[in-house]
Amino acid sequence: MPRTRSALPPTGPVRLGPDARAALRPATAGITAGFWHTRREVNTRTSLPQGPELLESAGNLHNLRLAAGTAEGEFQGAYPFVDTDVYKWLEAASWQLAQEPATEDLRADVDRIITLVTEAQQPDGYLNTWFQLVKGGERYQDLRWGHELYCAGHLIQAAVAHHRATGRTELLTVARKFADHVDSVFGPPGSGKPIDGIDGHPEVETALVELYRETGERRYLDLAAYFVDRHGHGLLGGEAYCQDRVPVREATNVEGHAVRQLYLLAAATDLATETADTELRTAAERLWHAMTTTKTHLTGGLGAHHDEEDFGDPYELPNERAYCETCAAIASIQWSWRMALLTGEARYSDLIERTLYNGFLAGVSLDGESWLYVNPLQVRDGHTDPGGDQSARRTRWFRCACCPPNVMRLLASLEHYLASGDDDGLQIHQYVTGRYESDLAVISAETDYPWHGTIALTVEDTPADRPWTLSLRIPQWCRDFRVRCGEETYDAPVTDGWLRLHRTWAPGDRIVLELALEPRLTTADPRVDAVRGCVAIERGPLVHCLEGVDHPGGGLDDIVIDTTRPLAVKHRPDLLGGVTTVVAAGRRRIVPDAGWWPYGPADDLRQQDGEPVELTAVPYYVWANREDGSMRVWLPTS
Repeated sequence: MPRTRSALPPTGPVRLGPDARAALRPATAGITAGFWHTRREVNTRTSLPQGPELLESAGNLHNLRLAAGTAEGEFQGAYPFVDTDVYKWLEAASWQLAQEPATEDLRADVDRIITLVTEAQQPDGYLNTWFQLVKGGERYQDLRWGHELYCAGHLIQAAVAHHRATGRTELLTVARKFADHVDSVFGPPGSGKPIDGIDGHPEVETALVELYRETGERRYLDLAAYFVDRHGHGLLGGEAYCQDRVPVREATNVEGHAVRQLYLLAAATDLATETADTELRTAAERLWHAMTTTKTHLTGGLGAHHDEEDFGDPYELPNERAYCETCAAIASIQWSWRMALLTGEARYSDLIERTLYNGFLAGVSLDGESWLYVNPLQVRDGHTDPGGDQSARRTRWFRCACCPPNVMRLLASLEHYLASGDDDGLQIHQYVTGRYESDLAVISAETDYPWHGTIALTVEDTPADRPWTLSLRIPQWCRDFRVRCGEETYDAPVTDGWLRLHRTWAPGDRIVLELALEPRLTTADPRVDAVRGCVAIERGPLVHCLEGVDHPGGGLDDIVIDTTRPLAVKHRPDLLGGVTTVVAAGRRRIVPDAGWWPYGPADDLRQQDGEPVELTAVPYYVWANREDGSMRVWLPTS
């Protein structure tokens, strides 16, 4: 018997308003086995349960008790935005509460921490433990660095998640009270409100849009629009770092702090969706294109500079000094999902896939207990690591612990980034074993993707005698595929990245999509100086890398790949939880010692062919899970 479609609307991080002008609507999905189920199980069983303990040891929860007057002591933490670590964990835990299994311990931790947040809030709605405890109640005097609205944004997102997941209103009441306070304080000249200002770290804008979607209060949407449009008008000194140099509507390239830029653009996309603002939509499309064509690493990582965690110049994409903050990968996924819904175009989900499997997933260890804040594409032989937040070594927690709970909340809500629906059918953006559900259909899926390219889909429930379209994303990297409906090979063109299958479906109909996963060598645009003369190894959605631990006897800096020899695939169930490796031929260069000065005439520095080496490339997301050592994605060819 076919299963009945759920009557519940989508409950994920993005729920479109009743007047939204989007090509697609978020659909529900469930992940029941396979690659992402394993990664989410680690999040559920290890990362999330450890959150309260880590927040306790770092002092975040202590600060809330101090603000509530239920504890004594000093503020703990180096930054004014430490409250956000609590809010992001609450959001992650709330998404988990909507799923099974959700343990009673997790429920108790969520309730306990919500009580702390509620008690810490001041009567007029204001809430920021740094300013309440360290600055003596001083408010909004340091909008560039204070991050009060940034903290408010993460509180609002946690509250929306908790309300959607549980139906309870305790945290939503706190968030609305804070949002109402912000609305009473901030506004444009002539509004009668005391402050015309923006936060140095965009975040409250997307949160306010979602609060509007959750409550129907139009003033929250209007407040978000005010904040978005006031960026770029010099209110914070005109600095690109805090998105204040150029208004979003006029910008031609992404710049400044990568996470701040992407959060701001996600909000601009939300506004374009809810208000049919064509100028904002055009700007978002223009900036996404500029980012992906000139400032995105092969892994989907974003950010070239350590100093200000920011974008570099076009084609400035370093390897060992790549920043590629884990939070920037998450922000990229959040923005691209909004662009996919707004436009209906598959390219945005292509970038989501690339970023999910590579730039994002590398940020958490396989055991879920340690993290990477930055995600370089190379660690040199003999690298001396200073530790700290910018370490190239996995770390238990950070002084600025923004990335770990951010990873937790994306993994906990991942099922909401997989599929969409429209009036004509169901679109599958990401392939998992599980169940996809839209207004028109329920489809189950079985796959061992990304290790194998076969995705088997079965129609479980569908309207009788009504044709509709099942749209399957054919990844940008895929050069050969086949699709069968029953015993019939389906021949249809791919349009804008979508293979659209239009017919009258019946329960039990089976569709099999086969994506060729041959390993490939990738080269970069020649304007990317850092990797000129190099290639990278990819297979399916996975970028691969070499690690020193697999190549003893000389490190990686002298490795050269032989591109004339074929690549081989070897699945290793014994390695790193079970991965498919790519094996290539290479050699170690022999470079004559130049003496005390490593430069000279080219003839004096000729390289000689050294010993042949079998190169073992593992998926990039698993690097640094065995030992600290060298790693590289881009491999010289000579």
